[in-house]
Parts: sequence; structure tokens; C-alpha cells
Amino acid sequence: MSMPIFRILPCVALAAVGLQAQQATVAGPIAGYVFDASAQGVRPILGLPGASLLGDPLSLGFAASSAFIAPRQDMAFVIAGDGSFHLFRINSGTVTEFSVDGLGGAPDRVVFSPSGTAAALYGGGSIQVITGLPGAPTVAGAIDVSSSGVPDSFALSDDGTVLLLSAGNAVRLIGSLADMGKLMDTAGSALLAFAAGTHDAAITDPTGAGVVLFHDLTGAGSSQVLAPPDATISASSAEAFSMDGKSLLLASASAQSITTFDLGAGARNVIACSCKPNSLSSMGSVFRLNDLGKDPLWLLDTRPSQPQVLFVPALSDHRLRHLPEGTTAHRLP
Repeated sequence: MSMPIFRILPCVALAAVGLQAQQATVAGPIAGYVFDASAQGVRPILGLPGASLLGDPLSLGFAASSAFIAPRQDMAFVIAGDGSFHLFRINSGTVTEFSVDGLGGAPDRVVFSPSGTAAALYGGGSIQVITGLPGAPTVAGAIDVSSSGVPDSFALSDDGTVLLLSAGNAVRLIGSLADMGKLMDTAGSALLAFAAGTHDAAITDPTGAGVVLFHDLTGAGSSQVLAPPDATISASSAEAFSMDGKSLLLASASAQSITTFDLGAGARNVIACSCKPNSLSSMGSVFRLNDLGKDPLWLLDTRPSQPQVLFVPALSDHRLRHLPEGTTAHRLP
């Protein structure tokens, strides 16, 4: 069943005008942060989900070429335009740079664990694991994965001890920085995700096995096929568990939708979106669905019993002169 849900707080238009004039000094809730490639910086999302605006970039002290922001929005790995690598703690819109002994150079990709307590940094054919985030970051070690080729994707557990790596039509299991062998063959690139606080994971093989759940990967271990491949699965572009681990989320850019799987009840639901969701980047219980550009920033709020797709107005339209095509404004109950 398809259920388009778009809700905007009734005060959003007035809030938008007020916040636009006060972005430099606004004090209030911050829903999260997002990298802005055009501004070469990280912008806060001011307000609450459903009534938000993009704020002025944070004062990093340099132009950034990329940034990877933790799920709890409390830290970020940032690569500067000159190629240098920086780590920042984020607290209410204020950033503080810090260092980690033994950390390598700028990585090609950074993947956080579901709760942001650990991170895996890929570059130069190896993956370095950082644990103890954000308060006591430590380099747990690194593993050479060059023999597998450049990874299509990889995912890390919250304790930083279990890593999944998709490359060369296979998913490999890495435990405590040791290669434990092939977990499953795939028909191509796979989507990978861990549930928060566990060694349970989901692997989506869009044109092969479909969606497969694995429980206790480094323990007794078991697996089950959650959904065989179909039109929705084959069009998948991103996946993630809800923060409570009760649902699996599957985004599809081509279908302009997010599919939710209730892991307890076995129910499946499709939420339409007037966007092309190419990511499920956690911002607490809210997931960012796309990168910041000229169009609105789209968010999925998983807190209500029926998840809602919300948007943050594009920078060019903070006064909300019109809503995105196909979007309807509703009052919240």
C-alpha cells in the first residue's frame, strides 16, 4: 500500500521568514547538519523536523571538500580543499577540532556505525576502524582489503568489532580486524546495514538473493530471507535499520519511495516521496534522503507510528513561496 505523507507545522512559513533574517544569530533547536558542496562547508538544519531551515555554514576555519557527519550529529570527519583531514566535535552549532593518535591521512570514504560510536575509514586499499566516538576516540586498528578490490559498500557494528564488506560479487565478514571469509555471494553490488547495538545485519542483493537478515554474525549465527527480489528490491539505492531496530528501511531513487519492513509483524509498507532518495543517512530518528543541492533537502521521520517524509526548503526558496510539486501541507494533530 502506498501512503504519501507530507506534514509541515502550521507556523513554518512565519518561522522561515524570521529565521532567514536571523540565521547568523539564531538560538534554538538544531535538527542536524548537512554538507554543502557549493558553500564548501557544513550547514545546520535549524528548527525541528517539519519546520526547519538551513542555517549559515559552521566556522571550520577552511574550505571543505567533503564532510562525514556522525548519526548523533555530535562530530564530523572533514576533508579540506588542500586534502588535509580534520575531526570536529559539534555542540549546539559550535565546532571544536581535536586529534586522534595514529589516525591516517584523508580517506576516500567514511562509514559510521548505526549509533556513531565507531567509524570505518577506507583509503589506499585498507580500512581503519575508530572506536570510542565521540568522547574517547581510539584507533582500534586497520585491515588490508586490497585483495577484494575497491569495495562497493561496507558497514560497521557499534562496538567496532564486526565489519561487512561488499566487493567482487561477494560479501565478506571481518571480525576483530581479521578476515573471516565470504559470507555470501551476490549478483552485484550489495547494500549493507547493522542494527544499533548488535551484530545483526541486513544485506540487500538487489538482483540476486533479495533482502537477507543475519543474526549474531560472530556468534551462533542464523539467517533468513526477508524479501525475495522484486521490482522494489531491484531498484534499491540505500538501506538502514530504524534506531530501535524494529524496522528495516529501503530507499529507491528510481521509484521515488521508501519501503519499510516491520521485522516483528512482517508487514511491508511503501511511502511515496516527491524526491529521489539516494541515501538513508541517520540524524537520530530522522534520516536524510538526499544530498544538499538546489532542490529541497528531504528527511524521513521514523518516530510517528506512520513514518513521515518532510522537507527543508532549498536555500533559494526560504520564504516558501510554493511547496514542491505533489506536496500537501497538513496540520499536525
